[in-house]
Amino acid sequence: MKYPKELPKSKRIFDLIITIPLLVLLSPLLFIVALLIRMKMGKPVLFRQSRPGYKGCLFIVIKFRSMKDEVDENGNLLPDEDRIPPFGQFLRMTSIDELPELYNVLKGEMSLVGPRPLLIEYLEHYNPEQMRRHNVLPGMTGWSQIHGRNLMSWEDKFNHDVWYVDHWSLWLDIRILARTLLKVIRREGISQEGFATAPLFMGNKRENKTDR
Repeated sequence: MKYPKELPKSKRIFDLIITIPLLVLLSPLLFIVALLIRMKMGKPVLFRQSRPGYKGCLFIVIKFRSMKDEVDENGNLLPDEDRIPPFGQFLRMTSIDELPELYNVLKGEMSLVGPRPLLIEYLEHYNPEQMRRHNVLPGMTGWSQIHGRNLMSWEDKFNHDVWYVDHWSLWLDIRILARTLLKVIRREGISQEGFATAPLFMGNKRENKTDR
């Protein structure tokens, strides 16, 4: 996917100015983490999943794998929170598992800042206002991430996402990136109690499952 022509070129330039040097500087870390995942959890090293991006168009988001493929006696995968080993938990707490998304940013499928790319099945549960979160590229971090992250309700998350769509500026992106760094250092808002991250979004329904 190429960077959409109708989106601000200044945002794309800003993303590339930061992303390209970051990928170079972080390449040793990325290699070491990939090696440790291979040793501790086996293959695959990367987690790949189709997610809706700009205007709902699908792309493959890339993360470091943080869960094992453990199953119960019937061959069904165990709940997410039971499949996260200590090293996987460390990757999530430090947000290192998100670093491969820099490649998505490089390709123009994501931005450094924007609403997080969520599961495909959520599309059918959004109301028209919530769907507007797809009027910008999804991001590695966003306005909702610095205002509570996974501790927020889905309604509040989407309200923050749409606010970002309506108020985007390069200065806002810089503010969000700076505050994200503080959140990562403090390890705030990683998960809701009883969930690996947060419960699945089911519109007006709620199920005891987990959103990655």
